[in-house]
Amino acid sequence: MNDVVSASSAGLYTDPMVRTPDLSVIIPAYNEESRIVPTVQDIVGYCRGGRRAFEVILVDDGSRDGTTAVARVLSEEFPELRVIRLAANRGKGYAVRTGVVNAIGRLVLFADADGATPIAEVERLESAIDSGVDVAVGSRALRGTGVQVHAKLYRHLIGRTFHLLVEWLADGGVKDTQCGFKLFRSAVAQDLFSRMRMNGFSFDVEVLVMARRRGYRVAEIPVNWTHRPGSKVRLTLDSLQMAADLVRIRAHCLRGDYEVPHLAPWSQHLEAGPTAP
Repeated sequence: MNDVVSASSAGLYTDPMVRTPDLSVIIPAYNEESRIVPTVQDIVGYCRGGRRAFEVILVDDGSRDGTTAVARVLSEEFPELRVIRLAANRGKGYAVRTGVVNAIGRLVLFADADGATPIAEVERLESAIDSGVDVAVGSRALRGTGVQVHAKLYRHLIGRTFHLLVEWLADGGVKDTQCGFKLFRSAVAQDLFSRMRMNGFSFDVEVLVMARRRGYRVAEIPVNWTHRPGSKVRLTLDSLQMAADLVRIRAHCLRGDYEVPHLAPWSQHLEAGPTAP
């Protein structure tokens, strides 16, 4: 994490008697100046409306546009927002991990910068956590009452093909590993992300594979999701890279690499959930 070049924070929107945020929201962002404003506004508005203690950590993954400048303006308006800028583009997985290891909330959510999944959907994931789950995974593959998914057909087909590869090579245990909306107990997030090796888009699979190996309880929850234009995923190149990463994840499993943290975990400073190993 030594390429973090800057961070800003104006504090937390909390009751003065509350020290620890109930929720940390991690937003990885790369060249997102045109999409990040409504996403942050929606998250802050929702959390403030619920009068919950929270923080938002936006990790700028070495953007070449004005993402950091826009985010810093937002942080002046919203004291709950912290901005961390990486010196170079390292990948979505690296950006999410940077946010997670800096999070102090009781629960840790990572959400995509495009706001494709409305922040209110966190209630569905929290219900699973409250029932004893350690990791709640938002899913576009499952159907549920009041849930609608508006996805492009070609992305759906690519997603299903990738899922078949996941089942064959890694088995993340869920049907939709790539939905950018996942909620963790704090100690579980610190434990899993401290063991991560993948810096790119395949990190979701890696985290879920580790969760199964570590004995955490994982639930896949249907959520509303709407395609947003402007995705940073390069369908051909990134799909090939992710397929190669699945082979690497399998190799890490076979060598036992995930048995030892890759980074020093912060979980010793946090209260583990009752089902944490």
